Amino acid sequence: METIGGDLSTMAPRPFAAEHLAAIRALAQQRSYAPGELLLHAGQPLEHFVLVEEGEVEVADPVTGERMLPATLGPGQFMGELAFLNGGAMTLTMRAAVATRTSEVPRPAMLRLMSEVPEIGDHVLTVFAARRRRIFEAGDSSILVSGAGRDPAVGRVASFLSRNRLPFREGDEEETGVFVAGTRLSEPTPRALAQHFGLDLKGKPDGALDLVIVGAGPAGVAAAVYAGSEGLKALVVEDNAIGGQAGTSSRIENYMGFPTGISGADLTFRGQIQAMKFGTCFAMPRRVERLEQRGDGFCVTLDDGDELCTRSVLVATGVQYRRLPLARLEEFEGAGIYYAATEMEARFCSNTQVVVVGGGNSAGQAAMYLSRVASKVHVLVRGHGLAETMSAYLRERLEADPNITVHTGSSLAALEGEMSLEQVTVRGPDGEWSVPCRALFIMIGAAPNTDWLSGLVELDAHGFVRTGAEVGANSSFATSLPGVFAVGDVRSGSVKRVASSVGEGSVVVSAIWSHVNQPPPASVGIGG
Repeated sequence: METIGGDLSTMAPRPFAAEHLAAIRALAQQRSYAPGELLLHAGQPLEHFVLVEEGEVEVADPVTGERMLPATLGPGQFMGELAFLNGGAMTLTMRAAVATRTSEVPRPAMLRLMSEVPEIGDHVLTVFAARRRRIFEAGDSSILVSGAGRDPAVGRVASFLSRNRLPFREGDEEETGVFVAGTRLSEPTPRALAQHFGLDLKGKPDGALDLVIVGAGPAGVAAAVYAGSEGLKALVVEDNAIGGQAGTSSRIENYMGFPTGISGADLTFRGQIQAMKFGTCFAMPRRVERLEQRGDGFCVTLDDGDELCTRSVLVATGVQYRRLPLARLEEFEGAGIYYAATEMEARFCSNTQVVVVGGGNSAGQAAMYLSRVASKVHVLVRGHGLAETMSAYLRERLEADPNITVHTGSSLAALEGEMSLEQVTVRGPDGEWSVPCRALFIMIGAAPNTDWLSGLVELDAHGFVRTGAEVGANSSFATSLPGVFAVGDVRSGSVKRVASSVGEGSVVVSAIWSHVNQPPPASVGIGG
């Protein structure tokens, strides 16, 4: 299965071409470091591209000061990883192992050079992506997460980091909490970690925005790529994780170009890298609370009152899984009840029975993924079968897997446990029965996230955004209010597939570009 980045162990260090080195040095300042002097402390933003000219740079433990990794950076190699693209922070401390001289280019100037000289950009991005993959998989980070399985708050932080491919270490300590460079966070929240990484609004473009994209699922990320490539000044706002609901898919095998499959998180992560390469910025986890029309543009209000004003808005919020009307549901969320089946959640499923609720592709992919670690996977489906809701290839795999049992005409009746989920009661055609279960995955019918639109655009009876001809718009993705567009699962009548969402996110940018560069006459929305 395809994954993020390449493998650093198979990538022999290769220097820049002579002309590329000359271009970098023309923008750089020379710096010298004494042995043991820090180049970058964990948590500091990556504000410079650092090329090693002489000497050696090593990774140091920010707490103990000891050398962390055997590998070092030598002449011709460069420091940093993907956080450089958005001005975020590196999770490792870098210091000079011996007397070292570097060429350092300010981040804005280096990003311009990477855009102007694709060969430089490709080389840097390839190494950055491979480096992110290595430190993420190895857990080389100043971020320590301990007790994710015992504390729901810590579990939410671990899930946020994992789903966004942000490196962290897992602690074996009995003490529960989240630690950054040895300091315990008083409030372990995804927002606090995002601020540490510089993922909030730090990377917001200067000046007026052309486009705010709300939602970073496949549709939103695709739009981010094409908006950046067309020169639009765009910002993506995401309230949880890159990939959205699609990011919870552990293995997508019917997406063109990936014959061995790819996870939804890895697919959208690749798109995020592309988008940042073109200058599109991402802010998360931030929730949009309200949309207002002001003059010939719009303002979106975020969850803490911050405002983003823009010339156009793209609604790409997708859908969110519905909650089941069960007692103690909220109590067990993050402590046995999950809405995503990724590597992080799978760790809690070893040698235990698992229940998956839902009959769609996401539920099927989750069941297949979890069957590799769980002792038994029970799939609960309200209907009489999976033929109408699940792709044939996936349905056939579920039916053939001896570790998976599909229970039709079945639903959850009760949840039991003390501090975390321990057992569920299932109601089926033959009555009620119990399953000892520490992990329950709810992937049922989803509802659109459109409350924040403040009644400015027309919705259908189910809350999905109406677009195109049915609201008198020229573009298939234009809403009833000029300047506001909608793509992906949130759009009324859309095909609820990853490939379709990516296609819509790509195509809509043409209409957005036309609106931004040739603003239409003022018009009214609903009823106009």
